[in-house]
Amino acid sequence: MAKENKQDYYVYIGTYTHGDSEGIYVYRLDSETGALEYSSSITGVVNPSFLDVHPSGRYLFAVNEIGDYEGKPSGAVTAFYIHGSSGELSFLNQRPTGGGAPCHLSIDATGKYILVANYGGGSVAAFPIGKDGRLGKASDFVQHQGSSVNQSRQSEPHAHAIMIDNENRYAFAPDLGLDKILIYQLDLENGKLNSNTQPWARVHPGAGPRHLDFHPNGKYAYVINEIDSTFTAFRYEADTGNLTDIQTISTLPEDFDGTSHCADVHVHPSGKFLYGSNRGHDSIAICTIDEKTGMLSYVGCESTQGKAPRNFALNPEGTFLLAANQSTDTIVTFAIDTDTGKLSETGNVAEVPTPVCLKMLACS
Repeated sequence: MAKENKQDYYVYIGTYTHGDSEGIYVYRLDSETGALEYSSSITGVVNPSFLDVHPSGRYLFAVNEIGDYEGKPSGAVTAFYIHGSSGELSFLNQRPTGGGAPCHLSIDATGKYILVANYGGGSVAAFPIGKDGRLGKASDFVQHQGSSVNQSRQSEPHAHAIMIDNENRYAFAPDLGLDKILIYQLDLENGKLNSNTQPWARVHPGAGPRHLDFHPNGKYAYVINEIDSTFTAFRYEADTGNLTDIQTISTLPEDFDGTSHCADVHVHPSGKFLYGSNRGHDSIAICTIDEKTGMLSYVGCESTQGKAPRNFALNPEGTFLLAANQSTDTIVTFAIDTDTGKLSETGNVAEVPTPVCLKMLACS
């Protein structure tokens, strides 16, 4: 009997290049086994930590998490062309982000603009994307203002991500330094980030919001808080862009008394589960989602079999979770039980230097 057609994926891996890493790595994910096979890499880019793929599948963009760019206090963002037959990358161009240590980026659904969050000093910026994939000069730059209660971590703004909602109308920037999620109206005619009527939503003092993901039904958003290791669930109004806090729960088991800080968060494609990474406990936290209320129920944690799981990724079918262990140079593939959300070992481990971010693109 012939095998059913399967969809494999290119996995693009952003890294820090201060150690053994060469830059951005390209692997191929086997959709049947969860195994990762090395395909190619691109060198010559410094700290291409966080990545995103253009909606067309033709271009990839990376922030360069640095504090000095051409002698000025700024990071950078770099554009690459994706060769469809092989998934290989070719450099296109690079732009300064206007703020230090850019750590996250998102592309709007039309593919016209890329949004960047600068951790250093706390700011966000927008850049037009040309028809050839090259980046234009920044069309907008917004400096965050303020501080929060943890003086060692929150004495100034630290924009840690910028995400776009399912309707492509609003952008949300969790700022670790402010304990706020800044809300912007997307002006896709002029490439502007305009403050929303509700300009921000707050998490509890000292939480340190880091990343955010939306539920597939568009009614809920989930923030992972780095400093105090919690999830905060919000009710979301797609028409207004407003967020309303409905719940906060820990990402850690009750008996854990060590030091741990959260990193990444993703809703399962089915909308039934929420996952978050714990660095220190070195695990993936698992919750179920009540789709009628958006409320979370804690299921437990699964060890990532390495240290400091930074980013992680789920394949679009929701059958595998790939965890990037930054401090032990591995990416570990777990199988997802689509009934319970629990994770199990597949035995597949890829060795990649300082993996930070994972992004998938369907192989042609």
